[in-house]
Amino acid sequence: MTQALEATAPLAIDDATADRLFRTARTVTTFAESEVTDEQLAAVYDLIKWGPTSMNVSPLRVLVVRTPEARQRLVANMPEGNQERVATAPVTLVLAYDPEFHERLDVLIPHMPGAREMFAGDDEARAAAARTNALLQAGYLIVGLRAAGLAAGPMHGIYDAIDAEFFAENGWKSMLVINVSAAEGADTTRPRAPRLSFDDAAQVI
Repeated sequence: MTQALEATAPLAIDDATADRLFRTARTVTTFAESEVTDEQLAAVYDLIKWGPTSMNVSPLRVLVVRTPEARQRLVANMPEGNQERVATAPVTLVLAYDPEFHERLDVLIPHMPGAREMFAGDDEARAAAARTNALLQAGYLIVGLRAAGLAAGPMHGIYDAIDAEFFAENGWKSMLVINVSAAEGADTTRPRAPRLSFDDAAQVI
């Protein structure tokens, strides 16, 4: 009987895992004291890199802002309402996309000879593919941070200014800033907002 029930369950993960990844996980706005290590962040990336992107282009790039000097440079390029959060977070990630992602395609999709050249000739299509797929990877990253027992606080930055400050040499384009803290002890300033139901958000045809 137990095996039959498990076979027909809507989710293939248990409730505790579903809670950690989605139901009870919250956007972090205050921060626990414990350190967020580079080893934790690398483990998260090594997990989420397997999430699918179109043609495996994998354009997400991550700047880990940890030192006081780097943090102040980032704070100066954040909207006023987000500056204090960046200043006090254990670590902050600047998520970006690489418009030149096609230079890695010989490694990423060796089964598709000529993919690099296909993207090389169309800057507009390449930029659109880079941003769309990097945003997809950003979603994976947030869930991956939760899987590691961490809490994520995504927010906007002043992206042109961030790009000029940090990415002038490599050409990356920032798109999201995420504060990261240990989940235990992390707090939020208001009750959880409602979400739309499946019937409100989906059509079945």
